[in-house]
Amino acid sequence: MIIPSLDFIQGKTVRLYQGNYNCKTRYNINIFEQIDEYICHGATHIHLVDLDGCSNPLDRQKNILKIVSNYKNITFQVGGGIRTHDDIKSLLDVGVNKIVIGTVAILYPNKFKRWLSKYGGDKLILAVDIKVNNKNENKIAINGWKVITQSNIEDIVSMFVPYGLKNILCTDILRDGTFLGPNVELYKHLKKQFPNIILQSSGGVCSIADICSLQEHNVEHVIIGRALLEKKFTFLEARQCWQKELSLV
Repeated sequence: MIIPSLDFIQGKTVRLYQGNYNCKTRYNINIFEQIDEYICHGATHIHLVDLDGCSNPLDRQKNILKIVSNYKNITFQVGGGIRTHDDIKSLLDVGVNKIVIGTVAILYPNKFKRWLSKYGGDKLILAVDIKVNNKNENKIAINGWKVITQSNIEDIVSMFVPYGLKNILCTDILRDGTFLGPNVELYKHLKKQFPNIILQSSGGVCSIADICSLQEHNVEHVIIGRALLEKKFTFLEARQCWQKELSLV
């Protein structure tokens, strides 16, 4: 599935370059009109990152409520600075369908295990943001990608699978917002290691060919932000490509 992504600050749509708040592009786009366009062309899922919420969860709840309450029959998944059980509960209460958890799962794995047990793997998505080092190790970044940990993605995913983890959103941070193409080898490796995990890829997509390549390697979902906003291709074109490739399987 193709999942459009929208990041916003103070209600304005933005894209960060490799997660850097100081390297952001602002788009003169009404977020509601953009979502309407995606829905008109067949989108059923939307990925939202409220960057204000990273610093103030109350802002996140307020902003997300404005968006989610406008739509029915749309699955919203939300990420960015979600740290506590109250953060999760408040987002679910306003109608968010899936919660994307990153930093807190890495720093406090027992807490994330409890959340998986409470809410189930269908509600929680583990965000694993990766920086590939010079030894070709997939190290996880946290705190808005500011800190590179010594944790490998393989060890982290293996730890949570017994507790019901079903979905991961994996971003190669050196590709995010760059148009360098997705890290297909990374996703190919993850699908081989964890064939039962539902994988969302994120970062680097710049062409329809990139989408085809990800699908060929059994990636279930592709998160696309900047390429759609800058009209490298339309959501409709991406969706049609995805459906065409599925029909050939």
